Amino acid sequence: MSHDARPLLVIDDDESFREVLGRSLTRQGFAVRTAAGVAESLEVCRQQDPEYILLDLNLAGQSGLNLIQPLLEIVPAARIVVLTGYASIQTAVGALKLGAAQYLPKPANVATIVRALLDDRIEIPEVPAEDRMTVQHLEWEYIQHTLGEHGGNIAATARALKMHRRTLQRKLAKKRPQIPI
Repeated sequence: MSHDARPLLVIDDDESFREVLGRSLTRQGFAVRTAAGVAESLEVCRQQDPEYILLDLNLAGQSGLNLIQPLLEIVPAARIVVLTGYASIQTAVGALKLGAAQYLPKPANVATIVRALLDDRIEIPEVPAEDRMTVQHLEWEYIQHTLGEHGGNIAATARALKMHRRTLQRKLAKKRPQIPI
């Protein structure tokens, strides 16, 4: 199936991941636009009328699942693929029930993402052991998720994580672990 210059909207709150993924998918022949949050995503969707939408499950502490139906109201024919670092059967089923076409755990390589965007078969792939996130990356993602839930408040996040505030500050000062794309 050809995918030359098909409009694609990439929605992810992680700027560096979003931009790298956008460039990779542009090289695959998609006309990529990106968005970081809910309001921006809906606005770009209205402007672009994308055929494909790649949606992160966790958008700055908000569930990307809540964005599926509003996106489909704007572009009912869009094919939505949910991409997540928090893969679970429950969220996969929820995403598919809400109208997503596919659900992929992070990290996913570009070929897998392109296949999910273009392939009509619904499958929830097993993550190979060598592609699973490291404990450090999972910890980082969980801390970021919890920090978002507490509006960036370090003290409240530390309490929620049952961690000393200084320990949390040291962890946040470290560079984010890299994930393969």
